[in-house]
Amino acid sequence: MTKTTTAIGLMSGTSMDGIDAALIETDGENHVIPRGFLTISYEPDFVARLRDAAAHALECHRPGPDALIDAVAAELTGLHAIAVHRLLAATGTDRADVAIIGFHGHTVAHRPDRGWTWQIGDGALMQTATRIPVAFDFRSADVAAGGQGAPLAPGYHRARSAGVGRPLGVLNLGGVGNLTWFSGDDWGSFDTGPANALIDDWVARHGTARYDKDGAIAAGGTVQESVLTAMLDLPWFDLAPPKSLDRADFTTQAARGLGLADGAATLTAFTAETIRLALGHVPPIGRLLVTGGGRHNPTLMAMIADRTGVPTEAVEAVGWNGDALEAEAFAWLAVRTAAGKPISWPETTGVPAAMTGGRLA
Repeated sequence: MTKTTTAIGLMSGTSMDGIDAALIETDGENHVIPRGFLTISYEPDFVARLRDAAAHALECHRPGPDALIDAVAAELTGLHAIAVHRLLAATGTDRADVAIIGFHGHTVAHRPDRGWTWQIGDGALMQTATRIPVAFDFRSADVAAGGQGAPLAPGYHRARSAGVGRPLGVLNLGGVGNLTWFSGDDWGSFDTGPANALIDDWVARHGTARYDKDGAIAAGGTVQESVLTAMLDLPWFDLAPPKSLDRADFTTQAARGLGLADGAATLTAFTAETIRLALGHVPPIGRLLVTGGGRHNPTLMAMIADRTGVPTEAVEAVGWNGDALEAEAFAWLAVRTAAGKPISWPETTGVPAAMTGGRLA
């Protein structure tokens, strides 16, 4: 019998809204028991610094020392260490009982086409602050070997969905969307396009809120089909998976001139249409289970179901926590990293062979 361990996973997603921290018991295979979860929201001034760091990173030729980005990375690491201590306290867990932390950090630039990806966050500093072994830098080895470096959660989706009927799609709607699909023994994954990112940017730019709560703004608008058609006319959607993208690869430029509600409705429909196009690259899917913040948007969920024709429901329908799932995935990946097991596969990132990855502090 494979030994089970207790691990913490930490995730700061492309929505830039905060840190998800999850505690699980796992063997790094199909045995997973969630033990606790919490979210710490970022303060607006830190979000602004994080956005500046990401914008600056895109101007760099490749990852390297940089005063602006390094300062934000140190601050980000400190906030993640606080999340660990709060999770331990909230779950009544002794630090000594945690075998490892999976510290994803935050992606400031993702350029697999250039042979690099950049996640900020100091694994050694995290280990010092928590006194728990840390796995970090999960994506670089995959990209160096010719893979996309993303998505990385599909292996965990496969572990959690072992008892769920096929054919199945697990759709993550964070800042960027990604799909993991299962059909018989076949599977795969890839990024689908923007999920919440453009909707959030549009609403924030109009100064009304940080995001479209419950999809209420979009629900009050009308989809401008001509704008939507123009947005979908991009070669990227025709590329065969596996494929991945950077949050900054798409903008709200095409919606300029629309009112707040019509723009939100059109961008929401754009996300739904990218899912429809993504499903055209995979075998027929009988059910979509949706994780990530986008599942809280009923307007988006209804548009996805309507435009894809696939029954669509939140992952809570099968007993998962859709807020915690990605953080749990990095706890699971950390256990596999420590054991020298693969964390990415040809089907999930396009890497030539199943790849180990991550570094240990």
